[in-house]
Amino acid sequence: MLHRRLLLSSVPALLLAACGAKDSTPNRLTVAATAVPHAAILEQARPLLAKEGVTLEVRVFNDYVQPNVQVDQGQIDVNYFQTKPYLDEFNRAHGTRLVPVAAVHVEPLGGYSRRWKSIAALPAGASVALSNDASNGGRALLLLQQAGLIRLRNPADPLPTLRDIVVNPKRLQFRELEAATVPRVLGEVDLALINTNYALDAGLNPVRDALVIEDRKSPYVNYVVGRPGAEKDARVRKLVAALHSAQTRAFIQRTYNGAVLPAF
Repeated sequence: MLHRRLLLSSVPALLLAACGAKDSTPNRLTVAATAVPHAAILEQARPLLAKEGVTLEVRVFNDYVQPNVQVDQGQIDVNYFQTKPYLDEFNRAHGTRLVPVAAVHVEPLGGYSRRWKSIAALPAGASVALSNDASNGGRALLLLQQAGLIRLRNPADPLPTLRDIVVNPKRLQFRELEAATVPRVLGEVDLALINTNYALDAGLNPVRDALVIEDRKSPYVNYVVGRPGAEKDARVRKLVAALHSAQTRAFIQRTYNGAVLPAF
């Protein structure tokens, strides 16, 4: 229920974000985030920041584009929702110069099914839903390769596409969708590759429910991201210190039980 309360409490902030409003209060820090687990983790940082004289304003988004757009435009100070491969691809595609400020956690990507109990049970011609952005889509293909379902032209390429599949013995049929939409089609496909934040928001338990999941060595760490120079902002430094605190680490471990892993 935590994520539902967060979404409800964030309605005024979303309205401000939609209007392009920017708070100019010197000790207020605005952070764009997706609801689960990012906004929930930020809530743990709120009292720590308050002790440092910083008022945290979390603005919750349900997509991976606007948080970067609004930080780049200076409407929001920093965001916390993405991996570096996704950020790199976003910068290339949009001509932005956003930079990672601090690593916080890893969300292992998982493959889920309502129809099958194991990867081995997937039938020939099985339908597979995955994200349509280069970073998360490529990440999904790498996980399918790890599971032995496909083979890619260059197994080390961090951004493979469907065109890079050279072996597909089960003749999997792929359906590319916006990342936030993938959980909604879980009942319509044989396998859905879902980012952990959206899996948690959909009531899935990655540790229990995923048929295949990235391990602890996943390079897809979630970062606080800002414009160049954000790392020098005293408010941002205090945010990073709060996110890297023992209190936040304990919250992540206690709340997500392996579905989200601290990266600090």
